[in-house]
Amino acid sequence: MTVAREFDPVKLSVLANAFDGIVREMTNGLLRSARSSVINTARDFSCAVLTADNQLLAAAEGVPVHVFGAGPLGEDMVELHDDIREGDAFLHNDPYRGNSHAADHCILVPIFVEGRHVFTAVTKAHQADCGNSLPTTFYATARDVYEEGALIFPCVRVQRDYTDIDDIVRMCRSRIRVPDQWYGDYLASVGASRIAERRIHELAEKFGVDDLVDFVDAWFDYSERLAASAIATLPEYELHGWTAHDPFPGTGPDGVPLQATIKVKPAQGSISIDLRDNPDNLPNGLNLTRATATGAALAGILSGIPENLPSNAGTFRRIEVLLRDGCAVGVPKHPFSCSSGTTNLADRIVNLVQAAFSQIGDGYGTAEGAAGQAPAKSVISGTDERNGNAYVNQILVGGVGGPATPYVDGWPTYQRPVCGALLYHDSVEVDEQRYPILIRERMLVTDSGGAGRLRGGLATRVTIEPRVDAVTLTYGIEGKLNPPKGVRGGQGGAVPDAWVEDIDTGRRREIPIVGRYDLRRGEKIVSITPGGGGYGDPLQRDVAAVLDDLRECRISSQAALTDYGVVIADGGVDQEATVKTRRERLTAR
Repeated sequence: MTVAREFDPVKLSVLANAFDGIVREMTNGLLRSARSSVINTARDFSCAVLTADNQLLAAAEGVPVHVFGAGPLGEDMVELHDDIREGDAFLHNDPYRGNSHAADHCILVPIFVEGRHVFTAVTKAHQADCGNSLPTTFYATARDVYEEGALIFPCVRVQRDYTDIDDIVRMCRSRIRVPDQWYGDYLASVGASRIAERRIHELAEKFGVDDLVDFVDAWFDYSERLAASAIATLPEYELHGWTAHDPFPGTGPDGVPLQATIKVKPAQGSISIDLRDNPDNLPNGLNLTRATATGAALAGILSGIPENLPSNAGTFRRIEVLLRDGCAVGVPKHPFSCSSGTTNLADRIVNLVQAAFSQIGDGYGTAEGAAGQAPAKSVISGTDERNGNAYVNQILVGGVGGPATPYVDGWPTYQRPVCGALLYHDSVEVDEQRYPILIRERMLVTDSGGAGRLRGGLATRVTIEPRVDAVTLTYGIEGKLNPPKGVRGGQGGAVPDAWVEDIDTGRRREIPIVGRYDLRRGEKIVSITPGGGGYGDPLQRDVAAVLDDLRECRISSQAALTDYGVVIADGGVDQEATVKTRRERLTAR
């Protein structure tokens, strides 16, 4: 461990909260000024501040898969440009360098104080369209980056002296299907990064640039000590996590088996996670990048251990992530596509890591959370006959079940493991106003959360109709064969499903697991997301919690008896019969 520097602890707390507040102001600015719904409603973006040597300093409520691997973004800026100066801004979305996937447009602004580069502001925002050959930013079946078709910018300068470089802007406007919407989101991202620039200048005027630099070292050292102390309380353990992604175009009939070896070394105050023994790059868009593989592993570890640690480079000094070139969950080789590199396999890595920690004992780890890009979370596209305008956007009107933890039930609006429940549900009213769709139904699904001492989050059922001749949905259902698993005796979550119905006749028609579907007038699509896994023995669940779940329709009376051993009589719990039933079940095991 590095030697702790003398730094006023009060000032340390003040500056740590000041940088956190700066990132939160960036976040609010981008949320309120962006144009596309995937950003200003679903909040699929993150903001962060890096140090000049490209270490993550502050991320506030940044999405883990966006910010935990953000350091390489700054590394690319410094490597590729030897003339960085104040007033510059850079556009970066290259998955073969430091970015996540091509749909995440990053704006990096180097922040200079007294002529010295001291910090870098980063905004990363998922785009409604990034120039893909199909109208979706998750082209999971693309066989390579050329079939994917996205415009890729390897950290190119997009502003000089605070002024747009029109060549870059014109390229985006000419290839992106919704150019005005993209440009509005671009301006919002630049504006958010400039907020950080202004606020850090104000901090430097108040405290001095030397104090800010000394603070960074002290804050990282403090965070590292916290992480080392937390790990030192764990037993020495070698954990093995495994899972499998469902079969998918380009994966073969058995899907994608995934595994990790996690070594907990309390004497050294460190944890390592080895992802190298996994399949090679796949001929589809599921491949992870260096950033997303690292971010997913870190997210799983921070979810798996009980302590709440700062999300910064100081904490990460104590966690080693081992990756392999050419691996599907490692460092991708060009031209393998990473179009869905922030979702499918990344979600599986988070799950297998956080679930593996439950092997240590009760109170550690979590169950697996649900994932997948169900039609209720699809990219919709087409032409709005009300105004003649083309539209492309991802809608997030249906959540998935979150994992049960040792302390709380799973969250029903979890969205997906890599996001850590930080993405929002879309507003039904806003989506119906902006796009030619009707959301006829959005409801939680009874009995869909995995039973356990703590119950998994419920699945969501959503029904969507078009208000025009056709709306194209691009989606990818995942988890039908390998649904989210429970841990420590908890049961798995319910599987996802989706189908199309004729509105007049009610005739039901199955749709492919992954692909595009043109939803026609007179049809409706029914989308059911997966439920989350449960934690612990269901027979140990508090009887009052079971009764509350029953009254709130989270579970059925049959599940109360079958899964939890709770006997319901006259609207309440028959305590004597419940004790007897549970005792008999335990004895019979």
